[in-house]
Amino acid sequence: MSNRVLTRHDSSVLAHLGEIADREGIEIYAVGGYVRDKLLGKKVKDIDFTVIGDALQFARVVAEEFKVREPVLFEKFGTAMVPYRGSHLDFVTARAESYEEQSRKPKVWEGALTDDLSRRDFTVNALAASLNGERYGELTDMFDGIGDLQRKILKTPLEPGITFSEDPLRIMRAVRFAAQLDFSIEPKTLDAMKVMAPRLKIVSQERITDEFLKLLSAPQPSIGLRLMYETGVMDAVFKEISALKGVDQVGKHHHKDVFDHTLLVVDKVAQLTPDPVLRFAALVHDIAKPRTKRFSNEDGWTFHGHEDVGSRMLNGIGRRLRLPEKTTAKLSKLTALHMRPINLTHDGVTDSAVRRLIVDAGEDLDELMTLCRADITSANPKKVKKYLTQFEELQARIAEVIEGDKLRAFQSPVRGEEIMRICNLSPGPSVGKIKTALEDAILDGRVPNEHDAVLAYLLEIKDKLLES
Repeated sequence: MSNRVLTRHDSSVLAHLGEIADREGIEIYAVGGYVRDKLLGKKVKDIDFTVIGDALQFARVVAEEFKVREPVLFEKFGTAMVPYRGSHLDFVTARAESYEEQSRKPKVWEGALTDDLSRRDFTVNALAASLNGERYGELTDMFDGIGDLQRKILKTPLEPGITFSEDPLRIMRAVRFAAQLDFSIEPKTLDAMKVMAPRLKIVSQERITDEFLKLLSAPQPSIGLRLMYETGVMDAVFKEISALKGVDQVGKHHHKDVFDHTLLVVDKVAQLTPDPVLRFAALVHDIAKPRTKRFSNEDGWTFHGHEDVGSRMLNGIGRRLRLPEKTTAKLSKLTALHMRPINLTHDGVTDSAVRRLIVDAGEDLDELMTLCRADITSANPKKVKKYLTQFEELQARIAEVIEGDKLRAFQSPVRGEEIMRICNLSPGPSVGKIKTALEDAILDGRVPNEHDAVLAYLLEIKDKLLES
């Protein structure tokens, strides 16, 4: 199949690259996601190019002509990246590649355009548009990628077992694209994913986590997350999420499926924010429920303390998934606190309890409230309406306390140096304990959050604190 999918009016950058390639005697093609999304009417920031020849040298010529900094070269893989106006132009020498049986790094060798397109993950990504001369914009579609775009289906160019064996990360890309594009996966390809899922163990954790975060950034992440579970991929890369699946019943007592509930919460958060970290928090907020599940004749099924156990679990999970420490800390914090706002919707809750939530959540308060709002799920619309009304009342109360007590960036207005001077102390644990006592008094409402009032309180209690 061959037709034109680009004109020189579509992009001055692509037209300029074609002119450079013609001058240098190089064949160049826009490939993969750019062509796919162009056909789907989507915008793309970064563009991939296949070069028949030396992509590294061509990238150097492009960088010089575009008057940008030197390209980033990956000589072993024959790839180069040229930064241009806030986006990336990625050039790759037409190549074939594959993994050896237990290797985490692919073997790469130079090839023709047909080799390059054959090694692509899916037919909808195995599309190439020429940027050269009279062929400008002409489409090469060896595997009916256009047809699969129209059918909204993902299938591999070669036998799926071969495609996934060459690079098992393509299994993760399948579930990610299914969620991003709202495409189904062809049955033969889906069966191969189930068989090949254990092979993901040879792929570096960094690559897997990167794909997982891209999946969480999809409009409806649950599509990909459910596919991960159904194909066994979740067992291979995030077994704690697989463990959420299932409902136990004793007599008339049963609990809702935590996996299904979690996916619903993730999708609700996805409707409210594009932030993949907050979507990740939605995925893991109930991660300890399988470990804390208990049954009693009086209360039925309970999950007491699951927020604290889950918070501790995430420290190890964050290290295993190679998440940044800051991300892990945020996930742990939101998991630990996610029950607090719900518990504060009941009558009789004091301003002191509200203050403590505000201070404990700190800069993550807004994200915590978004997560907790999404966590209100029920098949009973009257219950949902009631809980949302209570939640909105709590949010209004939080806003009032923040405004009245100046708590957003809270700490005692009497700081460590002043405590040491007044109490004649050197730096040490005693200073921190006294500062905590002052902050507790403010949070409990016994002292207003004002310097002179807190100082007067310190003078009143310092002797007692020092004795203890």
